[in-house]
Amino acid sequence: MPRILIIDDEKAVADTCALVLSGAGHTVAIAPDGLAGLHVLRTEPADLILTDLQMPYGGLPAIQQLRRLYPKVPIIVMSGAGKTQLDGADTIGAHYTLSKPFTTDELNAAVAQMLQGQPKSPPSA
Repeated sequence: MPRILIIDDEKAVADTCALVLSGAGHTVAIAPDGLAGLHVLRTEPADLILTDLQMPYGGLPAIQQLRRLYPKVPIIVMSGAGKTQLDGADTIGAHYTLSKPFTTDELNAAVAQMLQGQPKSPPSA
């Protein structure tokens, strides 16, 4: 069973993603910010990281640190700040981006694609 770490300071978003992903058969851990996420990864390695872009000790610093310490773990970045902010996420280490709000189908598809080793976000509509 793939293990997924969700890093998001919005408890409702993290809990909903965890519910969807655990329902799809994944083992899920949640961290409320990037610093806590790094701590979780030290003790419980993950196959995939799903992280918010805007949160305390989050965004750019956390993603850069995650990329440096865990270079082979795919990272999906999610944000409600708009497409412009997500457009540059690949330059900071994201393999895939999700714009909030997203559907459960979009979440499951992104996770499946990343776990199969196919890093690319879908084309914009």
